[in-house]
Amino acid sequence: MSAGQAAAAAFTHIALLGNPNCGKTALFNLLTGARQKVANYAGVTVERKEGVFATASGRRVRVLDLPGAYSLHAQSLDEAVTRDVVTGRRPGEAVPELLVCVTDATHLRLNLRLVLEARELGLPMVLVLNMSDMAQRQGIAIDRALLARELGMPVLATVGVRTDGAQELLHWLDQARPDGPVQPRPPTDAPAPALNALEQDQPQRVQRLHQEVRRIMGLAVREPAQRLEQDDRIDAVVLHPLWGTLLLAVTLFLMFQAVFSWAELPMGWIEGATALAAEWLNAHMADGPLRSLLADGVIAGVGGVVVFLPQILILFFFILALEESGYLPRAAFLLDRIMGVVGLSGRSFIPLLSSFACAVPGIMATRSIPDWRDRLVTILIAPLMTCSARLPVYALLIAAFIPEREVAGLFNLQGLVLFALYLGGILSAMAVAAVARLARRSAGVAPLLMELPSYRWPSPRNLALGLWERAGIFLRRVGGIILAVTVLLWFLSTYPAPPEGATGAAIEYSLAGRLGAVLEMIFAPIGFNWQISIALVPGMAAREVAVSALGTVYAIAASADDTAAQLAPLLAGQWSLATALSLLVWFIFAPQCVSTIAAVRRETNGWRWPLVMTAYLFALAYGASFVTYRLALAWGGG
Repeated sequence: MSAGQAAAAAFTHIALLGNPNCGKTALFNLLTGARQKVANYAGVTVERKEGVFATASGRRVRVLDLPGAYSLHAQSLDEAVTRDVVTGRRPGEAVPELLVCVTDATHLRLNLRLVLEARELGLPMVLVLNMSDMAQRQGIAIDRALLARELGMPVLATVGVRTDGAQELLHWLDQARPDGPVQPRPPTDAPAPALNALEQDQPQRVQRLHQEVRRIMGLAVREPAQRLEQDDRIDAVVLHPLWGTLLLAVTLFLMFQAVFSWAELPMGWIEGATALAAEWLNAHMADGPLRSLLADGVIAGVGGVVVFLPQILILFFFILALEESGYLPRAAFLLDRIMGVVGLSGRSFIPLLSSFACAVPGIMATRSIPDWRDRLVTILIAPLMTCSARLPVYALLIAAFIPEREVAGLFNLQGLVLFALYLGGILSAMAVAAVARLARRSAGVAPLLMELPSYRWPSPRNLALGLWERAGIFLRRVGGIILAVTVLLWFLSTYPAPPEGATGAAIEYSLAGRLGAVLEMIFAPIGFNWQISIALVPGMAAREVAVSALGTVYAIAASADDTAAQLAPLLAGQWSLATALSLLVWFIFAPQCVSTIAAVRRETNGWRWPLVMTAYLFALAYGASFVTYRLALAWGGG
């Protein structure tokens, strides 16, 4: 084996470094396939993605997909993690043996600043021109030999969306070694200086880097003098203040329709499978506490989590497809000015949109927001978006108390009330964001700076891997907690059993029933009786459970579908209009289900912000319900 081959063979731990939207993750997926591990870096909520692949010679290489960064002068949590890993400051994380700098060949100018900064580290490096096929189609000519000489590192070409798109990189890892001087890597346990060149984003240094980028681009890259790019023609419509907004509205409408309509059938399958499993268990197992625990606690708890998986996957399918196509950054750019009115950036739009299906994926989607304060505010207001789990409650109360009649000869009154509930959640979220903006006014508003990638067809392989990854994250992070809480609620609703000769509902004698009696004293000022107070307890596991809980309280033995139909006239006869309106308003703001609280705890890496979120939502819900109830009583709704 030659010296060069021996050196190359030493590369068993490499890292992918690059700007956001440069195709780095697509290349990572191409190299590793399903051989990936996803976790969080210790102490932060930034994802750590690591995988393995084998070269032609059979050597296994461990590859780390670093968070996207525009500069090693960190402006976001993602960039700080990337900087700390490549400089050896990240506890428990070894410095990569080789940095694979992934760049977008169609936007090389913006990418080269990060490459020049990383070169100052003295680590072995190789430059990868990703999307090189697209650059050729656009008429961009890159002199790879000249670029390699100017940068002092090998320059390779890849196409992350093609099955054979990484062959040149794999061949290089087997046959070559980096050229140029390599400074010794700093030991991982060495204390980092308080201030170094990477953290000095002074104007002189920034100007020097940009001058060097312009010099290299002038020597090694040739672009057509007159080129009307296809992207520019599309952007003329997509980014137009009027037509772009209309296109975005249509896209979001179709997304909403798909989330609710496409998920209906698989959700029905999951609900049917859960019911069959419970029926089989009830038929083949002796009656007793263990059967009740398994059927009503474990199976119901697991089913209550998995049933939302189709909505999650459909929603993320659209988000991933729009992101890979290059449209999602443009949507954020288009809405940045609108979101800026309340102190948010355009990046907050997609997470808030996701929250209409379920707050959990919406909170997970905030990872794309680089600024921690913007991300935190988005997390805290995401539960105010009306999730699908509230629809059964809304439908029950609207059917019971709102007459079905036309307004102005065009609109259905019940539909208008439902729209008002959705609108109330949106306006409340924007109001909370505006208050948060005032609270941090001194910090200033961070401008939205992002690269608009070229349009491209989404890769089915990347979509499949992305959906698989998000399904696993959802089930692992949320499922366990929901299952545990569901079992706990089963216990509270079951024990102690009613005494001999009891005439009331069994739940009245349980711990949950006693809790409802205590809660009634708290909620009586907003018009809630003990039955509603009891229903709020299991409703913390999942919002739609409140309907079946009310059916249990009122001793209605029926199927889930029939329960709502029988409850509507019963509630209309026993509740006042003021109570119904108060409960509707309560569910706009009410402290969220345990899955949402768990997701916030995961994303903020502690209990401080979940408790803050729960407290302010409870205060808003109680205050709004109190005002609604008192006004309704004053207007004769009692």
